[in-house]
Amino acid sequence: MAREKGQRRRSSARHVTGVLDIGTSKVACIIAAMEPAGLRVLGVGHQRAEGMKGGVVIDLDRAEQAARDAVAGAERQAGVELNAVHVAVACGRLKSLSFRARADIANGLVSDADIDRVLSAGEAYVGRQPGRALVHMNEVAMRLDGMAGSRDPRGMAARELALDLHAVTADEAPVRNLSMVVGRCYLDIASHVPAPLASALAVASEDERRLGVTVVDIGAGTTGIAMFADDRFLYASSAPMGGAQMTFDIARALHTPLAEAERIKALYGTVVSAPSDEHDVFSYPSADDEGIVDQMTKAELAEVIRPRVTAIGHHIRQRLEECEMTAYAGRSVVLTGGVSQLTGLAEFFAAELGRPVRVAGPQAIEGLPPALSSSAFSTAVGLLVAKAQGGASRRMHRSRDAEKGSYLTRVGTWLREGF
Repeated sequence: MAREKGQRRRSSARHVTGVLDIGTSKVACIIAAMEPAGLRVLGVGHQRAEGMKGGVVIDLDRAEQAARDAVAGAERQAGVELNAVHVAVACGRLKSLSFRARADIANGLVSDADIDRVLSAGEAYVGRQPGRALVHMNEVAMRLDGMAGSRDPRGMAARELALDLHAVTADEAPVRNLSMVVGRCYLDIASHVPAPLASALAVASEDERRLGVTVVDIGAGTTGIAMFADDRFLYASSAPMGGAQMTFDIARALHTPLAEAERIKALYGTVVSAPSDEHDVFSYPSADDEGIVDQMTKAELAEVIRPRVTAIGHHIRQRLEECEMTAYAGRSVVLTGGVSQLTGLAEFFAAELGRPVRVAGPQAIEGLPPALSSSAFSTAVGLLVAKAQGGASRRMHRSRDAEKGSYLTRVGTWLREGF
């Protein structure tokens, strides 16, 4: 049963932070200490997700219980109780919005108040989008009197300060439901972080983010995309497609229980078949009767999996072709998420996208158990990295006088100048 809020012993140590990733197949909570030498994991907890579908909460009670169990496991191991957590957001059809906000400098010297005014104007702009909630906002470039290049304009002389901003929004209702699950665990939300951003920070190196990279996270219920150039976060999107659909395809084709289909996918799943797969046979129980055992070759299983992988590949390619930022994010693609462990997936996507593709798990963090070092936990680990980097850029919004086409032209010019 739920404990009353007053019964919880809360940790007030500012150097301790907690993150929570409520996914379609699992819930992961990590508690870490922010030390001068870097992050140190104190406790982890992860549970099978309940009440989730396609990254969206469909049963508050079941989702709450799974989240409570994951948080409780991490707290017991760490010896602290959390007040708040940083939460990953993959639901709500994540979309990017790019724009420019500006403000006149009254006394001729840029102050924190001037920066806050620009950011507030940006937030007001995003807030006018009906049915959409702000998840994250970061600056792409700062301009003083129209000149780009300043990283910290405070104290500098100027008549006008302008910020090129990038915001990530989501459908409001799914985000509210996700927040309700966290609140029912008696936890405040320290910040929302787009799941594609968190995964990218966990698996892409600083050099990759500086030179330009696209990170694709294929989880059980969602596929997320994040783009970087010059170490700036430029684009994010998500779609409700992933490994759970592959599992259903296998269960339906083989007429076997879902749990067995998941095991088959993990042990024998492949996208690119080898000649030996024609003769590599595995057995599995039928859903009709516990006593019936059927057989299939790995090559036949690949034919079941490949259409779903192809559909995901087509979605990724379409997003890359439609996004104006693709030209600045370079050709490199990093693949992560639980589905990325499928044999032959990197080679398949490299051919599908016409780009070099590598599979990566999260970066090493002191105290992180080996079980959480796989690509399936990239988002959870990336939440810690985002916190360590100060949120991976400032959160903010937009002013409506910017036109989309002209903005993209200006950002393209800035990126070219930066290189």
